[in-house]
Amino acid sequence: MSTVDLPAVTDPSKSCGPASSNVTRSMLGYLALAGPFYVVVSLAQALVRPGFDLSRHEWSLLAVGHHGWIQCANLVLTGLMTIVGGIGAWRALPPTTRGRRWVGALLTAYGTALVGAGVFRADAADGFPLGTPAGRPAQPSPHGLLHLLCGSIGFACLIATCFLVARIYARRSDRRAAAVSVLVGVLFTSAFAGIASGAGNSAVNIVFTLAVIISYAWLTAVAVDLYRLTRRIDREREDADLARRGRLADGQDR
Repeated sequence: MSTVDLPAVTDPSKSCGPASSNVTRSMLGYLALAGPFYVVVSLAQALVRPGFDLSRHEWSLLAVGHHGWIQCANLVLTGLMTIVGGIGAWRALPPTTRGRRWVGALLTAYGTALVGAGVFRADAADGFPLGTPAGRPAQPSPHGLLHLLCGSIGFACLIATCFLVARIYARRSDRRAAAVSVLVGVLFTSAFAGIASGAGNSAVNIVFTLAVIISYAWLTAVAVDLYRLTRRIDREREDADLARRGRLADGQDR
């Protein structure tokens, strides 16, 4: 994705100072890291946990069983990083950007939902962990229902973020980034609808897993893009400060 163009009305001299910009970039770093962290930790477990089948089982099932605490911690830490990153995204976007507050709010809500999904574990299902009967549980547990609720809310927020960010890119005339954002939103919506329908076949589960990985890659790209944007604002602010000092110096010489 290319760097978001600043609105013409933005005054770099009125932007936040270097210290504040550094804090914002640190927050965006957590947003960029959240996705790769979650994917790597989940895949590492999926490859070594006995009985786990990537073509049949959702990653949320990794939170069940003797070593389930690892995936619970993975979800909570990823959620916390996303919350911090959501605040960073809100801080990084220029104040004149329409939808700026919603981007921060939706990402923060998504991160909160991930934390909730880590606190409330999914029910054992589809033969995992080993010894679990095939299929879904006939009577979901309270924590299993809360896990599904958190997941549904979180995924809805992520989908909404995709389309909102697409609109922001479109207003900046960055058609490629806007198109990619829309495609990610459509892909994840379709994949989530498929998994939520309870189809339970391998193709649906694989597509959903790929959609999760792609959406996190997109989120990392957006975080990097916003990071570059803050750098650009800093440079323009520094140039404006130098120009102002030059004008003051010229006035004193006269």
